[in-house]
Amino acid sequence: MKKVKYIYQLITEKLRSKLNKAQYIIYVSSLVGLASGLVAVLLKKLVHYLQRWIENLPAPPVYLVFPALGLLLTVFITQRFFYGSFKRGIGMVLNAIAQKSSFIPRSHTYLHVVTSTITVGVGGSVGLESPIVATGSAIGSNIARVNELSYRDRSLMIACGAAAGIAAVFNAPVAGVIFAIEVLMVETVVSYFIPLIISAVIGALCSKIILQESTLFNFYLTHSFNYKFVPYYILLGLLCGVTSLYYAKSFKGTEQLLHDWKTNPYWKAFFGGFILLVLCFMLPPLFGEGYVSIKQVATGEIARTTHKSLIFEFAGENWTLLIYAISVVFLKPVAAGITIGSGGNGGNFAPSLFVGSFLGFAFSRLVNSFHWVQIPEGNFSLAAMAGVLSGVMYCPLTAIFLIAEITNGYELFIPLMIVSSISYSIVKHFEPYSMETKQLALRGEIFTHKKEQNILSTISLQEMLSNNFTTISINSTLADLIALI
Repeated sequence: MKKVKYIYQLITEKLRSKLNKAQYIIYVSSLVGLASGLVAVLLKKLVHYLQRWIENLPAPPVYLVFPALGLLLTVFITQRFFYGSFKRGIGMVLNAIAQKSSFIPRSHTYLHVVTSTITVGVGGSVGLESPIVATGSAIGSNIARVNELSYRDRSLMIACGAAAGIAAVFNAPVAGVIFAIEVLMVETVVSYFIPLIISAVIGALCSKIILQESTLFNFYLTHSFNYKFVPYYILLGLLCGVTSLYYAKSFKGTEQLLHDWKTNPYWKAFFGGFILLVLCFMLPPLFGEGYVSIKQVATGEIARTTHKSLIFEFAGENWTLLIYAISVVFLKPVAAGITIGSGGNGGNFAPSLFVGSFLGFAFSRLVNSFHWVQIPEGNFSLAAMAGVLSGVMYCPLTAIFLIAEITNGYELFIPLMIVSSISYSIVKHFEPYSMETKQLALRGEIFTHKKEQNILSTISLQEMLSNNFTTISINSTLADLIALI
């Protein structure tokens, strides 16, 4: 290992002598993009393999016990190798940028891969995006450290790693770049764009080359945008805003309830797994990330999501499907909160898209049931995905461009902008900070868009106080004071 490090140092010294600073940053960002993209693809492949294996089990109902097994195994690994807990998600990354000079421990380059693969791969009701962002950011931070970059450039490499991870997961490089700028980087200068774009493109190429087309998350629109439906998109935006507020409250409430429960962590994991078993028994789409269900809903095949449900298996009537979809919308945040609160590792990116898809379907099916107008359910499902993602993750631009990219064009750009902006405005009015960053922001442990406050948050009062001073008696003369100075 020392020999490899020595050889790499020789290479970097040679490159430093040949390249100017901007060129060297591009070189480092390429390494970060490649490493983060490959790790994101590895994570997706592992989870996809586990889910396929569970689907092909000879006794289908057995899949219901796997979330509990996944939570128990994740808790065991956390207790055994990571001292019982570790910081997760986007909040961890933002805290490292603001409070730890953009240094992220090396262990974060692999611990999220291991724990989230187990949690999500066997049915935990959360997403992989937050672990991928945390992992990509840690990769960027540590590659920057090896290359002895400054604080500013380390922060940029953290953003590059996150951009590459998001780009690889969704094969959406533009969304990856915008996510890094919108969520992680409080201040952005033009010179940051080229490294971010290069990292995101390399990450997207990793997924495009390695992952199968069936694994990639994309759609093909069957209906174009019709301006006559704008009033309905406005109503959908309002509904997405309210749903986002509900999502945040129910998720954090459930997670905090389990977190505050002082009991053996293994018993907590077993209990959480049992509740997930009951929820997945009633509503099978709550099992795992839910991207298969999202595709089925957005392509008009929602009835296929009910096949494993003993309660809604024969849901063929409009009103039955409506009740089914609304039940999923209300219970998905609870399932995600149980998964995280019981010791699992994952994020809210995928659950937000999941809730949005079912919400958009329920809204459009309800409107269509009155027969005065027929609105395209697929388009409204996709628009609602952007709306709920905007409201839950506080990233409206990311949501707009992500859905635009995965639909292979900008046909829905106007409705995406309408729904996302309305949803985000409603949520922002009631909650200035997202549920992942609220506590950190209130404690001054992350940067916000208030520049003066950011500067003050980087100043440690303890460091500014000095004990190294000379005392002088009150009876001393001016000559004594001059002598001391």
